[in-house]
Amino acid sequence: MKFGIDRLLADPALRRPLEGKRVALVAHPASVTRDLTHSLDALIAAGVNVTSAFGPQHGLKGDKQDNMVETGDDTDPVYGIPVFSLYGEVRRPTGQMMSSADVFLFDLQDLGCRIYTFVTTLLYLLEEAARHGKEVWVLDRPNPAGRPVEGTLLVPGQESFVGAAEMPMRHGLTMGEMGHWFIQRFDLDVAYRVIEMEGWQPAGAGHGWPEERIWINPSPNAANVNMARAYAGTVMLEGTNLSEGRGTTRPLEVLFGAPDLDAGAVLATMDKLAPDWLAGCRLRPCWFTPTFHKHADQLCSALMIHAEGPHYDHAAFRPWRLQALAFKAIRTLHPDYDLWRDFPYEYELERLAIDVINGGPALREWVDDPQAVPRDLDRLASADEANWREQIAPVLLYP
Repeated sequence: MKFGIDRLLADPALRRPLEGKRVALVAHPASVTRDLTHSLDALIAAGVNVTSAFGPQHGLKGDKQDNMVETGDDTDPVYGIPVFSLYGEVRRPTGQMMSSADVFLFDLQDLGCRIYTFVTTLLYLLEEAARHGKEVWVLDRPNPAGRPVEGTLLVPGQESFVGAAEMPMRHGLTMGEMGHWFIQRFDLDVAYRVIEMEGWQPAGAGHGWPEERIWINPSPNAANVNMARAYAGTVMLEGTNLSEGRGTTRPLEVLFGAPDLDAGAVLATMDKLAPDWLAGCRLRPCWFTPTFHKHADQLCSALMIHAEGPHYDHAAFRPWRLQALAFKAIRTLHPDYDLWRDFPYEYELERLAIDVINGGPALREWVDDPQAVPRDLDRLASADEANWREQIAPVLLYP
């Protein structure tokens, strides 16, 4: 199969509209061709007039480890072109940045999750391109989490840098498809084009990620496909006092880690509350000691998620519900546990981080309500998921 960048490089007819135009590239470390050449190098070698580059959160080089760690503007040492940061002094491209090119190529590998900020970066780029009369092309890449959708829709008024619009946590779209939805949702008048993938089969053996392609971290803690599949659930740990595994070799692949919890007891309670929500993966009690971040240098009891191998069932695996169930089990076992982390999250200072992450308070309120049961959350989420599937049906580009 071919990703969008590979098709663009292989077909001179696709590149012809770029002739005589200044081109910008939005990229990160996973923006590579099939032979692992970075897209910036490959485009320039193909004769494309690249006049600027843009880096999203974690930077063009992908070297920034944590949230709210900013990257400054720079100059590429090889090509001498400006490299603008979209996670530094600004999140939205300025007029000066937009003046650096005529066509903006967006070539970011996504994880298929609303909170992964490349989604919002795409919206901001489309809005500014509409304002300044620029073109945006998405060089499409797979959604490694595949087509399933899950979670409650973001509540209007709860938008943030990790919540671009009213979509669920696990959105099921590629970035090319997401661009079409944004244009439809916000009625954007922008010149937009998707260089589609060739041969992507989201229902195939890789369940979204083609088995013949090498995985490269799109951000420092996105180390493998297992993480990408689990992320729509495990990212919620960032809004808690539980460790998400930062400071270990397998970040965001655990349901939680904490020095004062018994992972086995939590798992047993989860199985009692909603055994069907455990389907599709294997959970393994384990231990880790983070070298930095939450609970640094403390031995943590944890549950490792294995959404891979012979026990993985892509259709049955529901990471958002799985993570919610872990929170509910902890609250059931320890009603007064200090679960929710109260700190600025992605520059949102008023709302609890868990509410920013979920695009509203519904999940937190369900966890904290001793009378609420799994079917209550399932009913709410199922209605939103059906709504979302109906919305996105017209923008799907792949079978």
